[in-house]
Amino acid sequence: MASISTKGSYGLAAMYELALHYGQGHLQIREIAEKANIPQNYLEQILATLRKEGLIQSIRGAGGGYLLAKAPNYIPVYEILVALEGELCTPADQGFQAILHLYWDRIREDMRGLFHETLQDLVDQGNALDQQSMYFI
Repeated sequence: MASISTKGSYGLAAMYELALHYGQGHLQIREIAEKANIPQNYLEQILATLRKEGLIQSIRGAGGGYLLAKAPNYIPVYEILVALEGELCTPADQGFQAILHLYWDRIREDMRGLFHETLQDLVDQGNALDQQSMYFI
């Protein structure tokens, strides 16, 4: 069974935090780690990968930090997970018959569809959930 590793889960959580602050400047790694409950040392590795993949930008220096490389509505969850996990749902053995190659291609497309939501979709859903929670208090 396919699963998303801690790296993928933490990476998505970090990207969500950056999306929440989109347009408000950068966040320092310490802030992201605290807000998303991610060990800072592990987060450094994850952010380096996301930066290399062009999903975030880093600002150097004492007051530096990280921000999204593009607007949250242009970053699908699928893109984040593939950047951190590699291609989702790839079989170990590639020596299949033609029909099985077609099958796995279709499965990969289905995975893209499952994770089609963008960071902005998650932010909007989080805001709606916060509104519901406030109403019930």
